[in-house]
Amino acid sequence: MVHSPRVLVAPGFEVSRIVTGLWQVADQERDGRSLDRAAAAASIAEYVAAGFDSFDMADHYGGAEDILGRHLADGGQARVFTKWVPTPGPMTREVVRAGVGRSLERLGGVPDLMQFHWWSFHHPAWLDALREMAAMRAEGVLRHLGVTNFDTDHLRLALAQGVPLLTNQVSFSLLDRRAAGEMSKLCLQRGVKLLAYGTLGGGFLSERWLGRDEPAESDIEDWSKMKYRRFIQAMGGWAVFQRLLREADAIAKRHGVSIANVATRWVLDHPAVGAVIVGARLTEAEHRADNLRAFGFAMDAEDHARLAHAFAAASPIPGDCGDEYRRPPFLTASGDLSHHLDALPKAFAATEFRPGRWRVDSGSVWEAACGYSRAVRVGDRILVSGTTATHTDGTVAGPGDPGAQAVYILDKIAAAIEALGGSMDDVVQTRVWLRDAADWEPVARVHGHVFAAARPANTLVEIGRLVGPYLVEIEAEAVVTPG
Repeated sequence: MVHSPRVLVAPGFEVSRIVTGLWQVADQERDGRSLDRAAAAASIAEYVAAGFDSFDMADHYGGAEDILGRHLADGGQARVFTKWVPTPGPMTREVVRAGVGRSLERLGGVPDLMQFHWWSFHHPAWLDALREMAAMRAEGVLRHLGVTNFDTDHLRLALAQGVPLLTNQVSFSLLDRRAAGEMSKLCLQRGVKLLAYGTLGGGFLSERWLGRDEPAESDIEDWSKMKYRRFIQAMGGWAVFQRLLREADAIAKRHGVSIANVATRWVLDHPAVGAVIVGARLTEAEHRADNLRAFGFAMDAEDHARLAHAFAAASPIPGDCGDEYRRPPFLTASGDLSHHLDALPKAFAATEFRPGRWRVDSGSVWEAACGYSRAVRVGDRILVSGTTATHTDGTVAGPGDPGAQAVYILDKIAAAIEALGGSMDDVVQTRVWLRDAADWEPVARVHGHVFAAARPANTLVEIGRLVGPYLVEIEAEAVVTPG
């Protein structure tokens, strides 16, 4: 029997290049439904027998962890990837170990890869969570660590903190090519493997949709298609998508394979990609034989030219990897996540210290001792003090890396402005001080990522010395638009 090729992610950690994703278990179990656990576990065993022994899930994917736990309890073998997706807030030792421990309990053992997702990087406790998870790995409580939906800047910051990350799980497909740029470059530099999901666009990248009219939103029932229909709209709409499908179909016919095989092969051929994640609807349908055909052909220059022709007519998905969960356009199954993000706990709280004047403190001992605030709002103006990459415990975030420090600083500035009722789009002035002018480019690039839309006035200078072991300091001023 032909099995899926494997990839070595770390010494002793080898996985299938096609990982079976179990996100759709949550879809199958919505509205009070429940999968038959015995039948679902038997379905898992069939995947393993066919060589698809690697499975991706999360603590919120319905009963996915319970199903894998049952398979393992019955003597089954599998490579298990799961995710911890906490609500932002204080990430103490107890909070982290309890959160991760719930997955371990459901699985009945230690997963091969524990991944971490964080909703808002403006809350700095994500670094505390990863640091504690790294401690658990060092103790043998966890085997390997990864993240999911991290953008390039925050992956760089996590790595600068010394967190031993093996993987970053992100959207990557013919519809969404963001990961092929700076993300792949960083991963290749640092030895991080990409786990690509959305490779088949929720099933849209198949012959079934070639030449079809666009389905109405009301006609789409499963979450996966709800999500990737939004990606199709963002990349230019149904006509542009059909052009892409036609080119993929021509390539498929040329090689005697399916459109899904072409979509899978294209992603797998990117050197930063370790594996693709192809979703499964356990007990309902399986496409294992067709998936294996992706390894039976190679794409050549003519094939890539066809796809490049289709890409030229499409719009790039905006932003960086993972942005679809944190800012518009929200390309998720449920659509706009503003209500969810607005309800998350804020990193800082605002205090009215005089009528009409509000301030934010970040918890630094120096704020009270030296008589200043992290930020102050007077009327529609918000002024943010010079800010360094000082983490909540007093350590330096991104030590030795000016770009990573700038990422942390701008997150802290964003948190202060948001606590005072503004946003980074309201920023009209920034001032950046560098210890070494040679560091200007990585810092300026991070500034550009954050302020691509706002484009505030900016000054960047080298100074003789910063107070403390810092490479960068930034201050900002915002004017909040009335209403």
